[in-house]
Amino acid sequence: MAETSGSHAASFSHSSSPNDASTSELVTRLTQQSTELIRSELRLAQAEMTEKAKHAGLGAGLFGGAGLVALYGGGALVATIILALSLLMDPWLAALIVTVVLFAIAGIVALMGKKQVSQATPAAPKHTIESVKQDVDTIKGGGQS
Repeated sequence: MAETSGSHAASFSHSSSPNDASTSELVTRLTQQSTELIRSELRLAQAEMTEKAKHAGLGAGLFGGAGLVALYGGGALVATIILALSLLMDPWLAALIVTVVLFAIAGIVALMGKKQVSQATPAAPKHTIESVKQDVDTIKGGGQS
């Protein structure tokens, strides 16, 4: 029998030919191989979902950091407005520059967070789904690739 192509599932070949095996032996092999295949696919799905969860967590943390920096930017903007209205001198320009820099940093961190979150979506384990589809196609084809 042929081995599944592109799949990390258990090998479907044995030393004795299928013609020599009894029906009960073939059913036993099918049961064992199906169980191994399902366990392997579940392990793959778990690993893939763990990786996606890490990206989602990192992205959420970066969004939180962006919000904090934006909050400081808002405080600096308020200070800038106060300085501009009360003094109408050069110190307001320095405060405005700090405000712009803080908002630029917030924008960069937000974009980094967006990138991390986009790597975590869609939440479905795409690689596992493709592998299961290949396994089903192989089984439907009588084990021939």
